[in-house]
Amino acid sequence: QGSTPLLALFSQQLAAMNEEYDAIILGTGLKECIVSGLLSVSGKKVLHMDRNNYYGGDSASMTPLEQLYEKFLGANAKPPAEMGRGRDWNVDLIPKFIMANGPLVKLLIHTGVTRYLEFKSIEGSYVYKGGKIYKVPADEMEALATSLMGMFEKRRFKKFLCWVQQFDENNTDTWQGLDPHNSTMQQVYEKFGLDENTADFTGHALALHRNDEYKTQPFVKTVEKIRLYSDSLARYGKSPYLYPLYGLGELPQGFARLSAIYGGTYMLDKKIDNIVYENGVAVGVKCGDEIVKGKQIYCDPSYAQEKTKKTGQVIRAICLLNHPIPSTNDAASTQIIIPQKQVGRHFDIYISCVSATNMTTPKGWYVAMVSTTVETSNPEAEILPGLQLLGAIAEKFVSVVDVYEPTDLGAESKVFISKSYDPTSHFMTTCEDVLEIFARGTQAEFDFSKITHLSLEDNGE
Repeated sequence: QGSTPLLALFSQQLAAMNEEYDAIILGTGLKECIVSGLLSVSGKKVLHMDRNNYYGGDSASMTPLEQLYEKFLGANAKPPAEMGRGRDWNVDLIPKFIMANGPLVKLLIHTGVTRYLEFKSIEGSYVYKGGKIYKVPADEMEALATSLMGMFEKRRFKKFLCWVQQFDENNTDTWQGLDPHNSTMQQVYEKFGLDENTADFTGHALALHRNDEYKTQPFVKTVEKIRLYSDSLARYGKSPYLYPLYGLGELPQGFARLSAIYGGTYMLDKKIDNIVYENGVAVGVKCGDEIVKGKQIYCDPSYAQEKTKKTGQVIRAICLLNHPIPSTNDAASTQIIIPQKQVGRHFDIYISCVSATNMTTPKGWYVAMVSTTVETSNPEAEILPGLQLLGAIAEKFVSVVDVYEPTDLGAESKVFISKSYDPTSHFMTTCEDVLEIFARGTQAEFDFSKITHLSLEDNGE
């Protein structure tokens, strides 16, 4: 009797292997699952496979807690009893927060994935300056109240924020002598008389730039990013960020369900040998003795390493705490950005923290992640400024991973590869990559007007 469902499942998979697909997707990381969902709702016939027996890939959530210990410390490693039940933990390998008014929320709403997920606002957004952390001011009122700046600098910053809110690229009356096509962001800072510290948190904690290259570029993109932060903050209150209950591992599963509803086929724990080519064009995927035919292949870098290049490394430290991060007003969840100049670096350091209110830990416990782009031969020393902000750390799991991006954009080969995840603690770069892959593969931007479902508010959030 017990073998009947297994036989049925085997028959379904065998039948699926003999079909031809518009798209075969390899890996169930968040990016691949979003692409799968977008292709499915766009009417494509999709087969989605993963060599692992779980969803999420690099963006999975480790649950129970024993899984995290085994991954980093070996098969016999066990968490201490005071950490509670292992199944009460959901620890993200790559935690990221969602900008409330950003592109990922639009993808979630317009594809209806909100039906499978619940979200909670992140309680605080902070920036590091001179050895201390301060709440990020994002509007005129907060600019006047913050202790991040002196009184005269506050007034200048308030004028700058007012200009950002009313700036219109199509209305020269709002330019105030600045040319959106030629004036740089550095020239904007100089016009409003903002000092280097103010420019630091504006560019890195509001606009979320990863380094200072943006200062020499036209200012329009940075103004749009600051406005997005402010609009997102106004939408839900405490911070501009949202986070799914039970961890980020819920997101790829939500998009996987969406794809399945629209006819997508899923296979986990599937041996995948290689992508099959004919005259340089991908025609399918070899799995053991079988070849599954597909017109296009979408995958993470691990499935097509010969078509990628290493661009650097990222260090991440997952830290388990039995207290909130100091100086955050006991926030149950928070983000802290350490701008690179504050600690003599080229890239920012990111800190994220979630807890029981996000259904990721037992009560009284917190998961903090510190991450950055590796710049030296001693990566762990590079994140020390972030680790020192956390207070006492009960347990720490450190990983240093290579970062890849595609050298082949897929125009000829029909293989479309995502970039590795960067160290940022938000989803902005992830969404940019997803929408770029979708556009490369379909030769069209994703049409958000095609599918409309509930908003997050209508979904009870």
